[in-house]
Amino acid sequence: MRYHSLNGQSASVDFKEATIRGQAPDRGLYFPEHIPVFDSSFFYNIEKIDEEEIAYQVIQPYVSESIPENILRGIIKETLSFPIPLIKLDENIFSLELFHGPTLAFKDVGARFMSRCLGYFAKERNEKLVVLVATSGDTGGAVANGFYDVQGVEVVILYPSGKVSSVQEKQLTTLGKNIRALEVNGNFDNCQQLVKQAFSDFEINQKLFLTSANSINVARWLPQQFYYFLAWKQWLEKKHPPVISVPSGNFGNICAAILAHASGLPVQHFIAACNVNDAVPEFLKTGNYQPKKTIATISNAMDVGDPNNFARILQIFEEDISELKRILSAYSITDDETRNAIKEVYKEHTYLLDPHGAVGYLSLYRYIKENPDLKGFFVETAHPVKFYDVVEPLIGEKIPLPKTVEEIMGKEKVATKMDVDYSFLKEFLLKL
Repeated sequence: MRYHSLNGQSASVDFKEATIRGQAPDRGLYFPEHIPVFDSSFFYNIEKIDEEEIAYQVIQPYVSESIPENILRGIIKETLSFPIPLIKLDENIFSLELFHGPTLAFKDVGARFMSRCLGYFAKERNEKLVVLVATSGDTGGAVANGFYDVQGVEVVILYPSGKVSSVQEKQLTTLGKNIRALEVNGNFDNCQQLVKQAFSDFEINQKLFLTSANSINVARWLPQQFYYFLAWKQWLEKKHPPVISVPSGNFGNICAAILAHASGLPVQHFIAACNVNDAVPEFLKTGNYQPKKTIATISNAMDVGDPNNFARILQIFEEDISELKRILSAYSITDDETRNAIKEVYKEHTYLLDPHGAVGYLSLYRYIKENPDLKGFFVETAHPVKFYDVVEPLIGEKIPLPKTVEEIMGKEKVATKMDVDYSFLKEFLLKL
């Protein structure tokens, strides 16, 4: 498999080079030159295939010869070392729980897969690897956990000050060793722009082996397809494919879901469930894509005003906007609506949503109310305890702390504060 840049000004590369570089030299996103398509029999016999084999069949065409089969199977085994259950709320709505990994967030899958791929590739190169990543919430913790104490790898995480939850902040600032956190006096888009500047800086890239662990990286983005294949294995009504509602910020997760559909995965319809950062919902209404200034919300991991991965979604549909609108809807949900959804679902179903899952639930609920013959699932992307300061006052109860969270809450935060200043970041990186 070869990967080309969506900006069209860089040479194509294999999976290894796309993973190591993160972004193409022309600053475009890498995209596979073709999308593998499964025979329909794969989907209708999927209950007979174990999870690791499903994941191997999904990812192997993209990895191709870059990683030997035995190594790739080992990476998958470590990546999928926790359950991904589909939970029934009522006759029409289900929850796909992606928070059973070590940092209680869906990004554990992509971060674990990518870290192990880079670990394999780094052994072949005699230089230090620097992973540079911006986070709006869960990416930082997942990347920190995935790369923690990996020899030959330094991790630098930029996060917006005061705009991640207390649990998220602890997860990315308390590990130490090869994990460094930069607390930026700005928003996520500022953090992301600083990271992009570093990747386009010739001097930095001459002196450092620099790569990204954001969802722009193919090794973070592509394995997110696993969720949807494993959900289909659990979906009982194979004659009636589900509607899938995905909480969407940088649009990597829903882009992976749509890619899985392009490979043949049966899906009735997709919903991009957004908070008030509504660049994509507005695009689907007007046909005009306009990046917006980020607005802070209680579903902070989705606070993205200019989602990177939407360009990949457009590429899957070959820029055919009418076809995109046929398969994709989008909703914009306010914080008040999010809070009400958390309260109502807990009261009615004794099921506790996190703020991101609540946006996904409410978007799906509205779509199914308009299309009552359909059923579907929303993606519950994080454990509610990660947002206990939002959720607990709504339900009037304490959320029991999982052991992984309990262990870090008493640890001391270690982060370097900085303004939105690229010269500071550059100097910091060159001193590593």
